[in-house]
Amino acid sequence: MNHQSFTIQAIINSISGVGSKRKIPKMLDMLCEKAGIPLKIHFTEYAGHASELTQHALDEGASCILAVGGDGTVNEVARTMLYSDAILGILPRGSGNGLARELHIPMDVKKAVELLTKNHISTIDACKANNRIFFCTCGVGFDAAVSKKFASQKHRGSITYLRNTIEEYLSYKPEPYELLIDGRQINEKAFLVACGNASQYGNNAYIAPHANIQDGEMDVTILAPFTPLDIAPLAIQLFTRQIDKNSKIRTMKARHMTIVRQQPGIMHLDGEPVEAGERIEIEVLPAALKVFTPDEVTFTQEVQHLFGQVTRFFDKNMPYIFK
Repeated sequence: MNHQSFTIQAIINSISGVGSKRKIPKMLDMLCEKAGIPLKIHFTEYAGHASELTQHALDEGASCILAVGGDGTVNEVARTMLYSDAILGILPRGSGNGLARELHIPMDVKKAVELLTKNHISTIDACKANNRIFFCTCGVGFDAAVSKKFASQKHRGSITYLRNTIEEYLSYKPEPYELLIDGRQINEKAFLVACGNASQYGNNAYIAPHANIQDGEMDVTILAPFTPLDIAPLAIQLFTRQIDKNSKIRTMKARHMTIVRQQPGIMHLDGEPVEAGERIEIEVLPAALKVFTPDEVTFTQEVQHLFGQVTRFFDKNMPYIFK
């Protein structure tokens, strides 16, 4: 696609202050004007408004829709765009930014917008859990309980997530699950069952380190009950993309999965807690969405990025975990 031939329709989350009605639009205006790309800006005014604005843009024949906000905004915009001809752009402004990080989209505003002019487009899978769309992860059990706690926090980030995980562990009890994975039945008592279309929750917490968002499958991760002595290794492995090497973890690939539990409760979709029943049906929707992404990331760049994330996390944050 020639970037001179399309208009960017930007949908900015203004509910939580992410879409400052001056700073972000002004920067977008400046960057798009410099690149010679027409820009239309829309602000969300209530929950669900991003989906409505996206549908309106699609009805108008939009070819590029830019989601400006966190995972919730990106999910609203992206799920409305499924199987359309429009291409999603992401300007990550949230706390986790799971899909943006998975696709190596820069956190920097200028660099994220510049992607729209480079014409590198990836087609990615989506997933559906009880008819609700998600793009990164879905889960029940411990991680769903943590997501509910995390959603109520005023300040978010890796350190808050880790603190919530430790606090929730003190009161959480593992549950029995009946799992049907591509026709194979498994009965497990588990702390959590996570389905990863992408490799991470967000905040560079890799629950499914080998997941590929373009392979038409999800990676199922089952975490067995663990002791307090297991917390530190699990936390380190979660943020260093090594959690599948832990003896408490069981992983497998799936196209379709059914989770049956003893009672209704919380499940999370891309980190957002939602109520669900005893039975949850999860399936992959292959090649469902077109997204502007960077060119291929080399192995060296991947290692450098991972090393930088780990170094910053432990050097700056670890002394404050138990405060």
